[in-house]
Amino acid sequence: MPTLWIPTPLRDLTQGKPSVTVTGSTVREAIENLELQFPGIKERLCEEEKVRPNISVFVDGQITHLKIRERLEENSEVHFVIAISGGREQGQTSFKFS
Repeated sequence: MPTLWIPTPLRDLTQGKPSVTVTGSTVREAIENLELQFPGIKERLCEEEKVRPNISVFVDGQITHLKIRERLEENSEVHFVIAISGGREQGQTSFKFS
């Protein structure tokens, strides 16, 4: 069964587990089965029926542009990587010179 690696900010939904093994032949099916075990996680990973735009999906070490439609093998590893946002406020500089 594929192993899904859970991003740290979502582990509150998986009782702290960093990875979960689920059935599924696509990322979509794996997320659906993950949701059955841990209600609420799909909403945090997906927006409507797509992976949220700020989440990249890696399958077996390769980023996938198919995201939810990517096919999985029996021993696939799926990593969800949440983009870190932030930055400077307007008018703020990165460095302070004296």
